Amino acid sequence: MCVTSERQQRQMTKTNNLMEQLKRIVGPRYVLHEPEDLLVFEYDGSIDRGLPAAVVLPDSTEQVSAVVRLAREAGQPVVPRGAGTGLSGGAIPLAQGIVIALTRMKRVIEIDAVNRLAVVEPGVINLDISKAVAHLGLYYAPDPSSQRACTIGGNVAENSGGPHCLAYGVTTNHVLALEVVLPNGDIVWLGDPTGLAPGYDLRGAFIGSEGTFGIATKVVVRLLPQPEAVRTMLAVFDRLDDASKTVSDIIGNGVIPAAIEMMDQVTIQAVEPALHVGLPLDAEAVLLIEVDGLRESVEEQSDAVLSICKQNHARDVRVAEEAADRERLWSARKGAIGALGRLAPNYYILDGVVPRSKLPQVLQEVRRIGERYGFPIANVFHAGDGNLHPNILFNERVPGESQRVLEAGAEIMRVCVDAGGALTGEHGIGIEKQDFMAWVYSEDDLAAMRNVRTAFGSDEGFNPGKIFPGARSSCGELTQKVVERAAAMGAYI
Repeated sequence: MCVTSERQQRQMTKTNNLMEQLKRIVGPRYVLHEPEDLLVFEYDGSIDRGLPAAVVLPDSTEQVSAVVRLAREAGQPVVPRGAGTGLSGGAIPLAQGIVIALTRMKRVIEIDAVNRLAVVEPGVINLDISKAVAHLGLYYAPDPSSQRACTIGGNVAENSGGPHCLAYGVTTNHVLALEVVLPNGDIVWLGDPTGLAPGYDLRGAFIGSEGTFGIATKVVVRLLPQPEAVRTMLAVFDRLDDASKTVSDIIGNGVIPAAIEMMDQVTIQAVEPALHVGLPLDAEAVLLIEVDGLRESVEEQSDAVLSICKQNHARDVRVAEEAADRERLWSARKGAIGALGRLAPNYYILDGVVPRSKLPQVLQEVRRIGERYGFPIANVFHAGDGNLHPNILFNERVPGESQRVLEAGAEIMRVCVDAGGALTGEHGIGIEKQDFMAWVYSEDDLAAMRNVRTAFGSDEGFNPGKIFPGARSSCGELTQKVVERAAAMGAYI
């Protein structure tokens, strides 16, 4: 009993010493290790949980580097974190360790209007980039639905998309260069502001690596000129199949709108009572379609879209040209996920991709899975590029519901893959879909991906337990190995 007590005392002393060293790097106020402070960092936007040993909030690249070096010496796993809006568990610490939260690093360092780029820190909120350059007639195109809260560092980690990625692409298409702290603490630049760096595209490899390659501390983003004209249309359909066919027909006729978003009846019944934008509660689906560009082009494309909607039996098509009217329509789409709380206390949002031509069949199968498990499913998604977001509505307080939700989610993801689709369009793999990776990748494929991680100097001490099949289950073993390695080094843990 006495031996155990002495061992615990030594452990506590080492832990306290580590906390003191972290405080010397970032300041006492910015190291959190009391249980009540850590609770808010045990989750992101997914349904998984994991409590860190400590949370550090650095204010500079140099502080990030120093924390990473100290954590490595101490044998402590590191998990980067942005605003915590991620939807696949990427920022959840599975092996305790140190969470490095980057929300203090929120400076817009440079705006270069001539070369149409900006240099920002990872804690800058996505929408704030566009606000900072609006007076110059510029904006930042990627627009996740959480763009009022999510940070650019998290967008880089997950290669986030958004409604307008149909025409403009996702994060990787708009990031020119990155300053990165590697897992050994070294600071390097990947890419360059011209976007034409020769050699391997390490910038592209880093984007979407979900915090397993390193931590971005500066991001050079591409800015676009605001379009001359914008027109937003809301098309109402009595049949979900007609709305789905309309999506394929628009693209098939050579029209590439800036965005094509779909909301089904379950979503409408949550959104309309909350936001009062005029969505008919009896419609099976609505499409939010936006075209932008030169005024003449917008006129031509809008006419084509209206014609296709009518051919596919749209009950009504409303056209918004004024900014206030467009904003009102978009508020329904951007606020849809939050409105689902009117229907159930919890939701589990999925992120699969299917060919546009398979939308009707896949959506019907999603509905059947929901009926079989007894869960309502609200579909609100980027229809133009087939990026589905089924939201399974449930109550985590009911025993067994969380597990059944995960089982239903796995079936839906299998449907997407079997339809010729992909496991993720923008949310990442994280914890949520790591065990599904073997559905689409061979062992050789997965080994090659792990080798890329090794090339960046990373191992399971940097955002451990993510992406790869079986990685999460090894976290208990990982924690023990970390303890043993640190003890052998005389490190503080």
